[in-house]
Amino acid sequence: MSFVRALLSGRSTRLAAIVALVTLTLNGCAGLFGGDPLRVNVAGIDPIESQGLEMRFNVKLRVQNPNEAAVTYDGVSLNLELNGKQFASGVSDQSGTVPRFGETVVDVPLTVPAFAAVRQAFAFADAAQSGQIPYILRGRLAGGLTGGTRFIDQGTLSLPALGTALP
Repeated sequence: MSFVRALLSGRSTRLAAIVALVTLTLNGCAGLFGGDPLRVNVAGIDPIESQGLEMRFNVKLRVQNPNEAAVTYDGVSLNLELNGKQFASGVSDQSGTVPRFGETVVDVPLTVPAFAAVRQAFAFADAAQSGQIPYILRGRLAGGLTGGTRFIDQGTLSLPALGTALP
């Protein structure tokens, strides 16, 4: 009988330890998720060497961290939708840290496949009448305990009105 009690006592101790570990882990993760999302904006776009019919650009992302803890990343992925359709994507193995209440610029090479460019050319004809093209930029800074930090930036690109000269 005492063997059964000892076994149950050992099991209870292990169970209590597991519950405590899970609780502490979840509380730690809740602290990580309780922060504000990263602010990501396109800081610049430069053309880079392309191959075949594709177009390639180096996108500079300004990443701002409005939180009390630094965000360490090891890799970046990026997807760009224009007018509700997939337009371009890119990845980079760049790594670094966005300091607490700080910012950094991250470079990501972006590839526009030839067929996506052709598809968007036809879509631009429709959007040219309104002069607005909606975009959604989705990405992820990889790394950390949670596997990474996702971000999104969306808005509209304004096209110059037809018949107006560009400065």
